Amino acid sequence: MNILFFAVFLLFSLLILRLGVVQIVSGEEYKREVERTEDVLVNNSVPRGKIYDRVGNVIVDNTPMNAITYTRTQSTKTDEIMDVARKLAQLIEMDTDAVRDRDKKDYWILNNKDEADEKVSKKEKAKISSNEDLSEDEINSKIYQLTLDRITEKDLESLTNQDMEDLAIFREMNSGYALSPQMVKNKGVSQEEFARVSEHLSELPGVNTTTDWERTYVFDKTLRSILGNVSSSREGLPSEMVDYYLARDYNRNDRVGKTYLELQYEDVLKGQKEKIKNITKDGSVLESVLIQEGQRGKDVVLTIDMELQQEVEKIVTEELLKNVHKSESRYLDRAFVVMMDPNTGEVLAMVGKKYAKDPNTGEYRIEDYALGTYTSFYEVGSVVKGATVLTGYMTGVLNQGEVIRDEPIKIKDTPIKKSWYGGSRTLTDQQALEVSSNGYMWKVAMRIAGNPYYVRDAPISGSAKDLDTMRNHFAQFGLGVKTGIDLPGEVDGYKGTFDQPGNMMDFAIGQFDTYTPLQLAQYVSTIANDGYRVQPHILKEIRKPSGEKESMGPVETVKQPQIMNKVDVTQNQIEHVQGGFYRVYHNYPSGTASKEFHDAPYVAAGKSGTAEARYRDPVSGNYYDTYNTTLIGYAPYSQPEVAFSTVVPWSHVKDDPYINKIISRKIMDAYYDLKKKREKEGMNSSEVESKVENVDDASQLQEETREENAEENGGDSSTEE
Repeated sequence: MNILFFAVFLLFSLLILRLGVVQIVSGEEYKREVERTEDVLVNNSVPRGKIYDRVGNVIVDNTPMNAITYTRTQSTKTDEIMDVARKLAQLIEMDTDAVRDRDKKDYWILNNKDEADEKVSKKEKAKISSNEDLSEDEINSKIYQLTLDRITEKDLESLTNQDMEDLAIFREMNSGYALSPQMVKNKGVSQEEFARVSEHLSELPGVNTTTDWERTYVFDKTLRSILGNVSSSREGLPSEMVDYYLARDYNRNDRVGKTYLELQYEDVLKGQKEKIKNITKDGSVLESVLIQEGQRGKDVVLTIDMELQQEVEKIVTEELLKNVHKSESRYLDRAFVVMMDPNTGEVLAMVGKKYAKDPNTGEYRIEDYALGTYTSFYEVGSVVKGATVLTGYMTGVLNQGEVIRDEPIKIKDTPIKKSWYGGSRTLTDQQALEVSSNGYMWKVAMRIAGNPYYVRDAPISGSAKDLDTMRNHFAQFGLGVKTGIDLPGEVDGYKGTFDQPGNMMDFAIGQFDTYTPLQLAQYVSTIANDGYRVQPHILKEIRKPSGEKESMGPVETVKQPQIMNKVDVTQNQIEHVQGGFYRVYHNYPSGTASKEFHDAPYVAAGKSGTAEARYRDPVSGNYYDTYNTTLIGYAPYSQPEVAFSTVVPWSHVKDDPYINKIISRKIMDAYYDLKKKREKEGMNSSEVESKVENVDDASQLQEETREENAEENGGDSSTEE
């Protein structure tokens, strides 16, 4: 008994000692552990900013819609989520199309635990568990995967329609992160469903009814290929950019711009998220504190004029439909127009239309292909001849106003090369532009190669270095290099491979390298504004969100014009080429675009082009000979405010329908008609330029120039390029 009492005494002494250590020595530490909570910061998404055109028309908006969300805590178990999903399924209808086979198997395991456990034998489990190289999580993962692999189609057939709906809801609820609201349903939530769920929120822990938004593109298919798209809450962050966005405080289920304009200005449009600090203990939320109020994204104002854009799209569509079924235009399927301010680089319209088969219906239709204005490239023909003449000036091989004989050129061991009109004639540089002389440009190219043409049937020299010299000078105008447009995916065209000196001659008339429609617009703008190459841009300004639905907020940032370079020519030289471009449009009938523009109520200038091309049949893979037609221009001639390029690939195989020139005249008429209409309506001059050249002055200038050129040409009247 004494020994027993002594043992009890020792035990009580140890207990008292331990209690002393717990209460006195470590008491504060344990008290802090009991009172310890965890702060979890949660970001809630906000609507994206709107997109406007240059005069305030909404292009892209956010449409509010009813939504049902689910937020789970850190301690919420899978069974609890499943229970809420089943209850919610009784109140709403849920689409099951997104449910995958893997989801079905996970759901079957969850609801058939005993049968699932028998899919892997004890012996197999023991064998997997005996592998010392595997951690406990890896062991469980292998067993679970083996279970999944052994679930048969017959097992899954036991799932009813109600099970599938429960599963679809459970799938959405379980895909989110703890304390972060997850969208369960936000499309097609009826008022009845919204009301039913709202009435039963007390029975649905974590479920909430709220308002979500959907990205709406107001003008349907207009400019759609450039505006881009936004991911859905189900898609979340693009897989290839997850790390990039997570590092910038995004959630995995956030909606972001996926392509083109929405992607380019994601940082502006995304908005400022609402930040909430959740104070939790043992996984349960004790308190939520608002750290930062959310604010929808800033608004983007584009340089695009949607009224002009729609009118140009209509013109291009109509002209395509008139010609695609003609035998002489059997390969025609697309056309492009770019209109921009040559002084600021503001893009006023970017139009691309393609005649293509609908993959769903099999019927042919006109599709938006504005994207092709800077991502597709073509041989453009004689429109580049202005750059060829200026390159001659810059390299010192051509004098301003120099007379050169345009004649058939015979080089040793090659066929005769001659201008489209044949024969021989002496021409100044301006006249060569006016009638689109090939011979003149070939001789300029041969001079650049150090091999002037003097003798028929003689060999010529020239190297890849000489071709690069011409390319480098063309690049000063924006030809063969990226324009710098603020849209992703721009290309610089295709550069032909030098294999013979004659390649330089082809290059000089636009028959070797290829260019994009946007490059042509930048090129003609550079000539129009006296040699300053301005970066084209589609962003006009950024505005803060407005508190009023129908008005824009205050301006935050204005996009300033960016001069990329100044072409290395004198003012006299650039004006001389401008004069040649004027003759193309107004010396009727010898100017190659004068038939369409000599009587226009505005003074325009520019250059036409026709290029031999090869069309590849997408079905057979066979190649066919055809032509590309182009036209570039600007107006008014004396004070340019709008420049354009029109590119019609594979326009004809014979009997040119001049679709490039018809489209060009119509789009310029549309520009001036719209301008006059807005002036009558008293539209703010800061939104639309208010200068319109006086029609009487234009007519007088045209008449004076016609008389002057008639004297120079001695009455000569060649007609077409």
